[in-house]
Amino acid sequence: MAEVAELWQKILPQVKAGVTGIGVWTALSSAVPIALEDGVLVIGVPGGQSELGGHLRMPSTSRLIESTASAACGSQTRLRVIDGITQNDWDLTKRRDAERRRMQEADMVKMKAELESKTSWESVYEKISREYAGVANRSLPQNRGRFFDAAVSIVADARRQQTNFDDMNERSFARCLERISQYTEIPSSYVAFEVLKRAEEI
Repeated sequence: MAEVAELWQKILPQVKAGVTGIGVWTALSSAVPIALEDGVLVIGVPGGQSELGGHLRMPSTSRLIESTASAACGSQTRLRVIDGITQNDWDLTKRRDAERRRMQEADMVKMKAELESKTSWESVYEKISREYAGVANRSLPQNRGRFFDAAVSIVADARRQQTNFDDMNERSFARCLERISQYTEIPSSYVAFEVLKRAEEI
């Protein structure tokens, strides 16, 4: 704490000399240096006065503080302005940052899984379409029957490899069943029955 306070006192006159406007001056005068961690200068403004923090976050002001602090420290220094002026406020901010990152990472994992699932079932859907395109004399029931058998096997194989059974996966699976139903004029519920039976789910 003493180190960051000393740094702030050292650079504050230089920063004030480079800015104009009573709002920025008031913000600089009210700001409290809290920490210098991993190249980040943490400055706090009193709670309930977030408009002061807005003045410090302005690109021109923040760049000036960062360049002045970097010169004083002899290394690249970034600015972080928080609401609150105590170490506890900074600790709370870090916990919130960590929770936000955790939620973002969880969302990314979910999005990736959904994308992979969609891509997987899309390839199955296209495979069914290609199988049907290769059927000769589609008007003959025996040929549609052979297609039905092949298509059910394709979807059942994919179903056995499925590990995620969330709503998106189930809807993508159902889309493949509906495609077989449309091609063969067999009710989709019976198509589902045959696929699930071959996938050993029923």
